[in-house]
Amino acid sequence: MSLQDTAGQERYRTITTAYYRGAMGFLLMYDITNQDSFGAVQDWATQIKTYSWDNAQVILIGNKCDLEDDRLIATEDGQRLSEELGFQFFEASAKDNINVKQVFERLVDVICDKMNETMETDTSLTTNHRNQSLKDSSESHGACSC
Repeated sequence: MSLQDTAGQERYRTITTAYYRGAMGFLLMYDITNQDSFGAVQDWATQIKTYSWDNAQVILIGNKCDLEDDRLIATEDGQRLSEELGFQFFEASAKDNINVKQVFERLVDVICDKMNETMETDTSLTTNHRNQSLKDSSESHGACSC
């Protein structure tokens, strides 16, 4: 597992596209006390969807929930955006260790769930294809499947 923190800075944008390709999950974070960081979420989400694996999982996180008095982004706005983007949503505080463990655990869970779904689908397709091939063979050659 590798974590890459670009802090949303433009100067890292050119190197981040290389990291997207192999990533199975993303924690897309904004600062609840900074309107610009929230405004950049849509652009980062587009980057993720453009350059990452189709089944990459994303969790949107409103960070610094310990700074309630300085809040500029309402929880409801973060939830609404996450729903529009199809991401799960948390608010967290790295400073006060609020929801940090839960966010990482949830990301691992959704990645594992997606991987299991993919494996089950692949197995189902392979099994159905084999069964169909055997059925087709036996029908075209009488009872023999050779």
